[in-house]
Amino acid sequence: MALDFEELLRFVDTVLTANEGDHFTTLGIRSEYVERHRVGMSMPYSDALIGDPDTGVIHGGAITALLDTCCGFAAATVLDDLAMTPTIDLRIDYMRAATPGQTVYADAEVYRVTESVIFARALAHHGDREMPIASAVGNFFRMELAMFADMRRDFRAAQKLKNSGQKSAGNDNE
Repeated sequence: MALDFEELLRFVDTVLTANEGDHFTTLGIRSEYVERHRVGMSMPYSDALIGDPDTGVIHGGAITALLDTCCGFAAATVLDDLAMTPTIDLRIDYMRAATPGQTVYADAEVYRVTESVIFARALAHHGDREMPIASAVGNFFRMELAMFADMRRDFRAAQKLKNSGQKSAGNDNE
């Protein structure tokens, strides 16, 4: 089965927004694009992310979470169906502080795929990839798709219910 990238984008958006108060919603991470071997995400500046109150600079842990999330979902783009790709190892190189008040973007790409490991790299920046804040290189576990059968079934059922509810609501207004 070929991976449906529109479905993967809906899945990514659901994971990032479904649980109010989890680290994704606290960080404000949003998907920008999803395509084969590539994912882009953003994290808007927020006072909740400040690591140094004197300068207003975003905490490095928030940048790490953005890069890890972006690489992990990029790894998922090489699979045959929806599944998760847990992080095995992640290296972050910080090159400069994020500028206070500015959104941080991350662009990740898969550069190697083996039977059990997917290799990805990413850059965090403010819109200019030539001026990176940090870079990441990570390895992600390629698990058996059967392990995620329940997750896929539940996600697809919820999407079907959501879509049928939207159609019904649209018909009521006619």
